[in-house]
Amino acid sequence: MKSILSQQSKNTARVRNLFAAALVLACAFGTVTQAAAQVTPPPVPDTIAVPAGNFAYLVGHAFGSQGYTCLPTSAGGTVWNPTARPEATLFTDLFGQQFQIITHFQSINEKPNGNVTPPVSLSGNATWQSSLDSSRVWMVKKNGIDAGSDAASCPNTGSIQCLLLQSVGNLKGPTGGNLLAKTTFIQRLNTRGGAVPATSCAVGQTQLVPYTADYFFYRADKPPIHVF
Repeated sequence: MKSILSQQSKNTARVRNLFAAALVLACAFGTVTQAAAQVTPPPVPDTIAVPAGNFAYLVGHAFGSQGYTCLPTSAGGTVWNPTARPEATLFTDLFGQQFQIITHFQSINEKPNGNVTPPVSLSGNATWQSSLDSSRVWMVKKNGIDAGSDAASCPNTGSIQCLLLQSVGNLKGPTGGNLLAKTTFIQRLNTRGGAVPATSCAVGQTQLVPYTADYFFYRADKPPIHVF
């Protein structure tokens, strides 16, 4: 009898945990899908402005790193080169806590969208994947400005560039999720850190430089606002 009661208690606890997890995810989706009415990117120079007809619907606060490799120069010296794409985890505020919403990494473009011809590269394209529904978007750089060149959008001198990126691939999640499946542009703004190391280096040496940034996501249609 005790064994049966113990198993029932475990099952009840499991159901409660699943319900709690589902509630958290529902709240997270509610927070994200209401973002179209709340996201206000800072003014930016024309160089990294998003074309008219696209609307900011989501912002993620990123914590990540930019990879550099030391390569030889023609003059016989060495120099740091950004031979790896940035990798980062993006968060939003949920009930006063940082909640992960997106991961940023490099991957093969599984579904080119025809907007732009992506560069042919075995190393793939910069990728953002939703932590909520696994939808993805692949991006290439359109333009950039040096950090410190614009007080409103890119104020931190000596940091990694602020960028305008355009979608070259979009993919729904395995269950049809589309948080990122209609993303058209991303702005990387308010960068801090991530710049080329100032130290000397030996050929083949690698170094990861931490950075933070705000990533603003755009789409061509305003997403519906759901309240959970």
